[in-house]
Parts: sequence; structure tokens; C-alpha cells
Amino acid sequence: MRTQPGTSLTYSLVEALGQAIVTGEFVAAGFPTEAEVSKRFGASRTVTREAVKMLTAKGLLSARPRHGTVVEPEAEWNMLDPDVLRWLLERKFSLRLLTEFTEMRLGLEPAAAALAARNADEAGLEEIRRGLRRMKAAARGEDDALAADIAFHIAILSATQNPFYRELHELVNTALRISIRFTNRIKGRTASIPSHEDVAEAIIARDADKASAAMREIILDVLELVRSASDLAASDLAASPDAVTG
Repeated sequence: MRTQPGTSLTYSLVEALGQAIVTGEFVAAGFPTEAEVSKRFGASRTVTREAVKMLTAKGLLSARPRHGTVVEPEAEWNMLDPDVLRWLLERKFSLRLLTEFTEMRLGLEPAAAALAARNADEAGLEEIRRGLRRMKAAARGEDDALAADIAFHIAILSATQNPFYRELHELVNTALRISIRFTNRIKGRTASIPSHEDVAEAIIARDADKASAAMREIILDVLELVRSASDLAASDLAASPDAVTG
């Protein structure tokens, strides 16, 4: 159940409440009553109830006898929900969370590249080619580098012809936006086009092993960057207890 900011009062309220929950706003005082939420956000009781229902489906809230609606511990949140992941990553940039997401990518995307090499139809292959063309255009300043990079990775998920991989589109899209911004900032450049070209060429050649290995190299590079940044942040914190880290 993904929110669609701007499309309705309910989605707007879900967005506001979700961000407040994730930032810990209700830790001390507890989650407000339906009447309090309605008054604070100027929403009707119907809108408030629907928003609470959606946040409950995301694992952020639950209704308990004699306690009303309460915020669930972070361990209970649905981390595969794109909104929850976005709120977490935007809450206070977390290198730990980014590391964990990249580790998940390492187990996911090389397998997706191999499946794409085996299963992609011509339309799927063309989407991968298009994503690569967009990345090359972005390098020339003719497209958005972030959007092009994401489009390439999403095209591979689609090309697997596997509905479970396709269901991960929004999750991968959401997290990659933050991950790619961060890694590009560290490297001072955009993604390696030759590395992505290796993946595309292997998929088009129907070489599943090579496609998997090439994708694995891309994600291992990202993981190394994030882990290095985490080690540096930990070192800075040890040197200065007042240092702010992600």
C-alpha cells in the first residue's frame, strides 16, 4: 500500500503521520487519538481512520485493547514498503541502513541480471538498451544521470519476466534514488557506464553467468564505498564524541 502524495487528503495525512512516526515524534507522548489527529491536521474522522489503517498495514501502528492506537517498534515496520524505506532513509541519513539495503541488492540484482539474460523478450532487451542510452546521454548532459541509472536497473528487473521481481520496482526505485545520490557524491562522478554496458551486453548475448558477475561487480563497488564511508564516520565519532554521523 504505497502513498501517492498530492492525490488525496488521505495520502497527504499518511505522508505527514508516517514521517512523524519515523522521526520519533510520538515516542514520548504516544500516538494521538483520532480526535487529536483530526484537529491537528484539519482532517475528517473518515480521512484519519483511513490513514491510520494504511499506516497499520505498513506495520507502523497497531490497535491494542485499552491502549488505543500505538506506534510499533521499528523491528515490526514493513521494510519492503517503499514509503517506510523512504521515510527511514530521509529521517536521518543512515549509512547502516544504506549498507543493509546494498547487501540486499547484492543478493537480488545479480540473480535478476541472470534471469533477464535467460528470459527477456525483445521489448525487455530494448528497455535495457534504452536505459543504457539514457546513461550515455546523461554523461553528455542530455539526460538526468540519476533517473537514467535507475531506469537501467528497473529495466533489468522487468526483463526477468518474473512477477516477484517486478513487484520490487517501487522499492528499488525509492532506495536507489538515495543510494545513487550518496555514492555519486563520494566518487564525485556518475555511475560507470562501461560497467553497466558489460551487464547489458551480457544480457543481450544471453550469457547469464557473465551478466550476473558484471552486476555483482557494480554492487560490490557500491558496497565498498558505503562501508568505507561507514568506517570513516565511525573513526570520526571515536575521535570526537560530538561528531554527527549517519
